[in-house]
Amino acid sequence: MNSSPLHILILGAHPDDCDFAAGGTAIRFARAGHQVRLVTLTNGDAGHYAIGGIELARRRYAETQAAAKVAGVEYIVTDIHDGELEPSLANRRMVIRMMREFQADLVLAHRADEYHPDHRAVGVLVQDASYLVGVPNTVPLAPILPHAPVICQFGGGLKQLPPDDELVVVDIDEAFDAKVDMVHCHTSQVYEWLPYDSGRLEQVPAGEAERKAWLRPQVDERNTAERFRRQLIARYGAERGSRVQHAEVFVACPYGARLTPEAKQRLWPL
Repeated sequence: MNSSPLHILILGAHPDDCDFAAGGTAIRFARAGHQVRLVTLTNGDAGHYAIGGIELARRRYAETQAAAKVAGVEYIVTDIHDGELEPSLANRRMVIRMMREFQADLVLAHRADEYHPDHRAVGVLVQDASYLVGVPNTVPLAPILPHAPVICQFGGGLKQLPPDDELVVVDIDEAFDAKVDMVHCHTSQVYEWLPYDSGRLEQVPAGEAERKAWLRPQVDERNTAERFRRQLIARYGAERGSRVQHAEVFVACPYGARLTPEAKQRLWPL
C-alpha cells in the first residue's frame, strides 16, 4: 500500500464511459494502493433500443457496481437523465464539490469536443470548474483543496496527437484482462445497445464465455499500443516500451494545475 495514496477522480458521461476510456488506468492505480473514484454524470437511462427510464437506469447502476468490484474502485452514478446533461451553474457546482470532497489530486474526464453532447458537457463542466475549484466563495460550504488538481482528458479517438509533453500514455497490459472483465459487466451496452447501434446485434453470441471472447478483440482494438510506440519507449525505456501491447492515452488539459514534468512523475507513477 502506498504511504501517501493519490486521489484519482474519473468523470464520465454515461455508466460505461470511464471503463472504456480509463478502465485499465483505474485498475492499475487501485492495485498500486491509490484511491480511485469513478463518477458517471448521467444515469444512462436512454442508452437502449428496447427499455428505458427507471428499469434501464437501475440496470445500468447495477452494471457499474459489478464493474467497480472487478476494478477495486468506487463507482458513483448521478440521477441526471441520459442525453440531458448541461454545463449549467448547478452542475458546475456539483463537479466542484466532487473534486473538493474527494480531495482530488488528478481528474480524468472527457474532452469538450467529443461526438456526444453529454461527453462535451462533462468536458466543459470540468474545464469551467478547473479554476473555480480554488475560489473559496464558490461552493463555500465545501472547503477548497490545498492544491489545484491536475486535469487530463481522455485521449482515445484523437485524430491528431498533441506534443509529447502534453500526453500521458499508460501501459495497461497487466490490467487488460481485468479491463475486459470490467467492460463485460456493462451487458446492456456491449452486448445490446452498441451492437444494435452499429448494426451488429445478430453477431452477439449467447453464452457468457463466447460473449467475452467476442468482446475482447473490440477492447483490444480500442487500446492498441502501436500508435504510441515512440511515447511508450520514451516513458518506459526501449525494452518495456517496445513490448507493450495495450495502452490508454490522456491529454493534459490547458486549464487547472499544469502537468509539469515533476507533476507527471508524481501523479502518474504507473
